[in-house]
Amino acid sequence: MNIPNLLTLFRFFLIPCFIFAFFSRSNDSLINSAIIFFIAGFTDILDGYIARKFNEITKYGTVMDPLADKLMLLTVLGCLTIKGYIPLLILLIMLAKEFSMIIIGVFLYGKNIIIPANIWGKLSTLIFYVAILFFTFSKFLGTYLLYIAILGAVVAYINYFLIFLSKYRQNATK
Repeated sequence: MNIPNLLTLFRFFLIPCFIFAFFSRSNDSLINSAIIFFIAGFTDILDGYIARKFNEITKYGTVMDPLADKLMLLTVLGCLTIKGYIPLLILLIMLAKEFSMIIIGVFLYGKNIIIPANIWGKLSTLIFYVAILFFTFSKFLGTYLLYIAILGAVVAYINYFLIFLSKYRQNATK
């Protein structure tokens, strides 16, 4: 188990911490949960940097790193939905997107096909992080940015799906 993989495991641990902080009765619950969310984001950036810089990319990390990201994202959206900050439809759209990507990812993993992250996915993730930051100060602006992030995520999903179809067809002809 290398350092990037330990950081990924740590992000899984942060998910219940986020839930606890978000639903605590503290006046600082939004700020505390946002801090946990940003720690998760920082460790995501850090583990990717370390893995690439020191050539510590593993098959485990390739699968578990995005899974940790997806679970954290869905946890945050679920919490925001439960508190009534965002409509259920947003959560359902993202659940459908993320679970279909997990299923496709498992399928591709078995065929040794890797689809790298694209600019739309990275951009929507960045906007998602900014939206969560704004939620701590302005629920209106946070919600607005979240809608933009969701739109970017849908565009990224369509792009990933088209790449998946192309790679699947290439692999099928071999």
